[in-house]
Amino acid sequence: MAAVHESVLDAIGGTPLFRLTRLGAGIAAPIYAKAEFLNIGGSVKDRAALSMVLAAERDGLLKPGGTIIEATSGNTGIGLAIVGRQRGYRVIAGVSDKSSAEKADILRAYGAEVVLAPTAVPAEDPRHLFNVVQRLTEEIPGAWLANQYDNLANPDAHVRSTGPEIWEQTGGRVTHFVAGVGTGGTITGTGRYLKEASAGAVTVVGADPESSSYGGGDGSPWFVESIGHYLHPDTVEDRWPQALSSEVIDFYERIPDRESLLTARRLSREEGLLAGPSSGAAVAAALRVARGLGPDDLVVVVLPDSGRSYLSKVHSDTWMREWGFLEEGDATLRALLDTAGPLVAVDADATVGEAVEVLRTAPGGLAPAVLKRAARPYGVSATEVVGSVSREVLAAALADGSAKPGDPLGALLGTALPTVGVGQPPAEARAALADGRPGVLVLVDGRVAGLLAREVLL
Repeated sequence: MAAVHESVLDAIGGTPLFRLTRLGAGIAAPIYAKAEFLNIGGSVKDRAALSMVLAAERDGLLKPGGTIIEATSGNTGIGLAIVGRQRGYRVIAGVSDKSSAEKADILRAYGAEVVLAPTAVPAEDPRHLFNVVQRLTEEIPGAWLANQYDNLANPDAHVRSTGPEIWEQTGGRVTHFVAGVGTGGTITGTGRYLKEASAGAVTVVGADPESSSYGGGDGSPWFVESIGHYLHPDTVEDRWPQALSSEVIDFYERIPDRESLLTARRLSREEGLLAGPSSGAAVAAALRVARGLGPDDLVVVVLPDSGRSYLSKVHSDTWMREWGFLEEGDATLRALLDTAGPLVAVDADATVGEAVEVLRTAPGGLAPAVLKRAARPYGVSATEVVGSVSREVLAAALADGSAKPGDPLGALLGTALPTVGVGQPPAEARAALADGRPGVLVLVDGRVAGLLAREVLL
């Protein structure tokens, strides 16, 4: 008989495990997915939201008529909107401008007020999402900032619920636990409980985007929402969340975006589990881990949220092609890209003279201007391209004296070149040349892999 609840808040938690029989075919160790998208708000963050609100009420931080404020990629805000509105609070969600549009729409549907702000700026920038919500908290009487990244009621929710559920559901047989790492609350709380329950026998694995600095990447942007740790090149102090206890995690599996996104699509098409891209990353990591295990092992992986929040992204063939994650058929830009030669990029904070020197090897004397990083082992993220540089423009400025070799390049930057995915047909790349654009940037897995000049395409 189905359960009867007095409130939707009573339905948070108690999510089922599903064995991944198709994705796990041929692997000796069974893999079970914890379907957290079946929580009432559609994500694992419902657990943390309820825990944080109850703790704030208990500690006198949140009082009747108060306002809940949070910086969120979407899911924690949705959980707080449900919990907060049920308990009579105003809810304001500061949402990253990189989050899917569906999440902001869902927040508004639950009665939250949405404020969009960037995260791809230095942490000290007043426009940064965390600084925006901090200002709102200071300005609004009776406001409480949930602060999921540093709020210990976040991991505590999983010590009290998620961990015990998995232990009971597997009859204590779980040997490996895999989860993505965003705030660190889910993996810290659940992992801590499972390690204690198993006397340290359970191995805890963090699924991390390849460029995230948690697992050792350079902190440059990636395309899987809600997990990983981004580091802007100009950030002065790199702070990790207090909700994350690194000692709980035995090791990280660093998953490229394409592997994460395609695995998420396989989950829906082969297992009937419509989950988001961070679920794809976690399952990709779980598959890697399970391939090295035997039949006496048992892997549990968390599916944090629903794919319904990403229908315009990972579950859209058009979006996947435009960002270079899908390559199907022969009529693509791959052949042109393979003959284009290596990508030449100019740091946006270079001098005019330095840019001229770099452009000597750039096809057509044209290059993207990008945010500076010490190294780019994964290529240039499309989200870090801030403009374009033309040898012709620089030469003219030097010739007429309006610029000197030692001057900053910034004033002479052109607009960013249009981007096309490697899986798009050449006709769509030519269409992007409208208004006399001198070339296009070709994306492979969301990163700029090459530049095709106008004369090459035409």
